[in-house]
Amino acid sequence: MKTKTILYAIYAILLLHTTTVWAAPFDQRLKAFEESPTAATANAFFQVLQEEQFTDEPVVFNGSTPADSLRMQVWYWAAEYFYDRQDYQQAADYGLKALPLCKAGADRSIEADCLNLLSITYIRLADNEHAAEYAKQCYALDEASGDPDRMSSSLNTLTAIYLNANQPAEAEKYVLRGIEMAEKAGNKGRMAILQAMASEVYHALGNDQEALKHIDEAYDIDSKEGNTDKAKMRLAQKASVLLGLNRWPEAEQTLKEVIPVFRSNGDRQSLGISLNKLGMALLSQGRKDEAVPCYREAAEIFTDLHDMYNEVHARRGLYESLWESDPAAAKAELDRFNDLKDSIYSNSTAESLARYNAEFGNNWLEVENHAERQAKHTAIIIAIALAVVVAALWWLTRRRQRRQAMINEQLTAHIDQLREQYKELHLQYDQVMATAQADNKTVTVKDEDRQFLEQTINTINELINSGQVDAATVAEHMSLSLFQLRQRLGALTGDTPQEFIQAVRLKRACHLLRNHPELNVTEVARLCAYSDAPNFTRAFKKAMGITPTQYGTEAPSPTLPEGRE
Repeated sequence: MKTKTILYAIYAILLLHTTTVWAAPFDQRLKAFEESPTAATANAFFQVLQEEQFTDEPVVFNGSTPADSLRMQVWYWAAEYFYDRQDYQQAADYGLKALPLCKAGADRSIEADCLNLLSITYIRLADNEHAAEYAKQCYALDEASGDPDRMSSSLNTLTAIYLNANQPAEAEKYVLRGIEMAEKAGNKGRMAILQAMASEVYHALGNDQEALKHIDEAYDIDSKEGNTDKAKMRLAQKASVLLGLNRWPEAEQTLKEVIPVFRSNGDRQSLGISLNKLGMALLSQGRKDEAVPCYREAAEIFTDLHDMYNEVHARRGLYESLWESDPAAAKAELDRFNDLKDSIYSNSTAESLARYNAEFGNNWLEVENHAERQAKHTAIIIAIALAVVVAALWWLTRRRQRRQAMINEQLTAHIDQLREQYKELHLQYDQVMATAQADNKTVTVKDEDRQFLEQTINTINELINSGQVDAATVAEHMSLSLFQLRQRLGALTGDTPQEFIQAVRLKRACHLLRNHPELNVTEVARLCAYSDAPNFTRAFKKAMGITPTQYGTEAPSPTLPEGRE
């Protein structure tokens, strides 16, 4: 037993020594630069990064590079390096030192990169308020750049923030927009990340069938692209969905496949998350004793990483697993769980996210991109122009209607005079009937026939005033069929109903042209129920032999036309 303990102690010392040696060159070069920020110390710092294959190519500065530019580059990459080492507090500290210098530079892309790094770092630190603040600034720069790939990256970060803040409904909006931008950019790697994030969102919303569809899409993309490590991570994420679908044995098998991979590649974050999920799979199958070591190792990892969000899940799992076997230990885990939960989901954080959502929502959820904004502005301008045109037409129409109403009132005063003029028409009918009697026809003009003709003329005049007159409408207003009207008018006058109506309209036109010189031909045509001036002019000239204009200035007093159309 003592030998085993000694071996464990030696192993721990060796591990600590290895880690220290691994980190020493970086820490030493960073310290040397901060003591003397020169091009030489900056180049030495980046040499370490290249040796560890943290950068793709050598970064070399010359002696004329300003000190602030050197600080910006070194501090930014130090933040990236600490984040990769999962030292999130150090990453945040150096990111905050670099940010003012990034903002002072001309290149806004490095400012956006720094903001994005800070936002994801604060996600790891469970500080959603600061994470949202920096993500908002990052997205504003990415949107201004018009680069869909950068936009998809910052949208992915925003999705994670709202997931951590337990607001999956808000996260859904951001992740769907991010997928759209990743597809537009043609970035398959980003698409896999966002599809996996969408799976987590729908899992949080309780829609695990939709979540399964998205995580399978992410896994297929990474597998086809040859991203083996990422494909394993997708399997770990798929396990969450399987747990949500109560497919616990499948989830357990999947997690046992990926956990050794995370142990071997040193990805402690993914290892801790997978251990949490394995504990849940075992706990759901009633295997509480097996779940305890999984949750305990996960809790230790997240405590060390200062990842309160994931630690809270580990503490809750320990409480549930230990409740029956060790109530005192379970109570301690419950107290720790409550402390973490209150810290993460504080009211101030929730209010901050709500405020941010209102501001950010107006940024692209309402008007998604510049082209749509331009289209909207154009539509508004067209709508305003159309409204002005419609208003002008309405005003002109109202003016004409008022003028027509005034003229119609004047015409009403002349109705009796027109009726006197139509007595000539009645006399002509008497003469026709008398001629018929001389030809030994038994035709008699009766008072009721004269009343019928008077009623017909009055009806036609009323319909002309309304702007629409035809034989069928006249018959309807007189409670007759068209056949009855045609028969009776034909018997009394020899005219068809349409010919008789035309005679009355022309009679009115003659009166208006002579007595209302202020009216133009178009207005006279409308007051006589003609659809347009050309039709009126053609009908008038055919009946009278001259145009309406000529009649208004030259013609004698109107008489009944000899031939009616």
